[in-house]
Amino acid sequence: MRTLSQRELLLAMLDRQLLLRRSGLPLSAVVERMGGLQAQYAPSMYVGLWTRMSAFARADLDAALSERTVVQGTLLRSTIHLVSGADYWPLAAAIRESRKQWWLQSRKDDPAALDAAVSALRALLREPMKAKDIEAALGVKMEAFNQWTELVRVPPSGTWDRRRADLYAFAEDWIPRVRVSAADAADHLVRRYLGAFGPGSPADIANWAGVGPKPILAAVERMRPELREYQSESGAELIDLKEAEIPPLDTELPVRCLPVWDATMLVHCRRTGILPEQFRTVLFNTKNPQSFNTFLVDGCVAGTWKHTPTGVELEPFRKLAASTRRELEAEAVGLAALYS
Repeated sequence: MRTLSQRELLLAMLDRQLLLRRSGLPLSAVVERMGGLQAQYAPSMYVGLWTRMSAFARADLDAALSERTVVQGTLLRSTIHLVSGADYWPLAAAIRESRKQWWLQSRKDDPAALDAAVSALRALLREPMKAKDIEAALGVKMEAFNQWTELVRVPPSGTWDRRRADLYAFAEDWIPRVRVSAADAADHLVRRYLGAFGPGSPADIANWAGVGPKPILAAVERMRPELREYQSESGAELIDLKEAEIPPLDTELPVRCLPVWDATMLVHCRRTGILPEQFRTVLFNTKNPQSFNTFLVDGCVAGTWKHTPTGVELEPFRKLAASTRRELEAEAVGLAALYS
C-alpha cells in the first residue's frame, strides 16, 4: 500500500479544490467539484468561487441562483450550503435521517409534533415566504423546519446584496424532486467527498457530511471496485477514487485568498496540514465564532485578510518574502474588485 506524505495529501486536496489553478468550468460544476460551499455568510460563497474560477463576477452567482442551477439549503453538518441543483436531492437523502436524529438529541422535540408542523407548513407555503411570517403563522422556529424537512432559500435572499437568507420554499417546489435510495445517496456522498477533498478516511467523510459512520462504511464496501487504498505517514488507512491523481511534489503553489468557513479549514481536512495546528485556535475560538478570512502561502494558511473601504488588508502571521508579498498584493487587488 502506497504511503502518502502530508505534502502529497495537501497537494491532492488543493488540486481538487481548484486552488492550484483557477477553473473555466461552469459555475454549477465548480460547486460540485468543491463538494458544495458553506454559505451561512453569503459573501463567503462569492469569495470562494472567485478564488477558484478563471472568470467570476457576483452577477454570475446571482444568475445561477435565479436559474436554479445552484440552490441554498440546510445540508451538510446541518449548515447552509450552496450546492448544484443536481446534487441537492442525493445530498439531502444522504443526510436526512442523521440530521433528524441530531435534532431530536439536541432539542428533545416530539417527532410526531414536528411531522404535524411540517404538514401545516405544506398547507401554508404555497409560494416563497419570509421566515418571520412562517414563524408567526405556525409558532415553530425555522431552525426546526430546516432540520426536519427539505427547504431552500429563495433568491434574492441569501445573496451578496440581500445577505439574510430568510425567504423559503419547499425544495420540491423550487427544483424537480428526484427520488434517491439511501444506499445510492451514501455512495454519492463518498464520491463527492473524495472528488473534492480526497484521499481521506471514512471518518473524514462522515465528519464532513455530519452523518454517522455506518452508512459511510457500508458505501465504501459497496464501492470497493472503484476505490484505491493508501495510508498516511501515521499509518491511517485512506481511500480514494481510482481515477483521481496525486500531483507531483514539485507542483507550484500559488497564493490564494479563502473566505470565512471555507471547508478546507475544517477538521475533516486536518490530515492535509493546510491549517497549521499553531493557528487553529487563532481562527476558531469562542471569542470570534465567525472566524476569519484567510490566505494561503505555499498551500498553507499564512495569515488573514479583511476588506476595508480602501481595499483588502493582509495580516500575515509572520514576515513574508518580498516576492510572496507582491504576489499576495496582486491577488488582493483582484479580490477588492469583487467588492466594488
